[in-house]
Amino acid sequence: MTPARGDHDARRSEVSEGVWRVLSTRGFEGLTLRAVAAELGASTGLLTHYFPNKRALLSHALEELDRRSLARPRRTAPADGSAPPAGLARVRASLLDVLPLDGEAAADNRIWVGSWDHALADPELAAAHAGRYARSRTALTAHVADAQRLGELPARADPAALAAGAQAFVLGLVVQALFAPEEFPAERQTELLDAYLAGLAGLAGLAG
Repeated sequence: MTPARGDHDARRSEVSEGVWRVLSTRGFEGLTLRAVAAELGASTGLLTHYFPNKRALLSHALEELDRRSLARPRRTAPADGSAPPAGLARVRASLLDVLPLDGEAAADNRIWVGSWDHALADPELAAAHAGRYARSRTALTAHVADAQRLGELPARADPAALAAGAQAFVLGLVVQALFAPEEFPAERQTELLDAYLAGLAGLAGLAG
């Protein structure tokens, strides 16, 4: 007898939680069908119904990480329902949301960085990763363009190029903060980002 849709969805949600628990405690190196099955107290045979191979498991793990990262409270979407920041302030908020400024964000970023090695070794996973970063740049490009219209960033610069540079800067800062958290606490990460953005804003002033 085929399981009811509700039962299937509930089971899939349970499996996703098991994947996340293994991922958050053991990282991508420890993410295997056997480990997830042990976490759920189930057989690997049951899991192959959801993940026929290791790639499918890794792909689901990345999707789950993406979903949970997006579900975290965001500076660009105030929880009190107030209007989100605009212009350069929104660019700043978007970039702050990427940085490991607290324990939860640091944990998410450790998992993301840990996934890079696996993604680089698999064209399909690499393409999915590239797509995620491209979508992030697209959103950031729109915020940069708003800041340009407000005169806060250089009007003649290519907004996509500015967004790509900002993304590259903040991802580099993520790596430094993860490897040397004592040297790059939240306060210093914020100061470095603000200095970077002030440099861009200064170019707008010079152009004027």
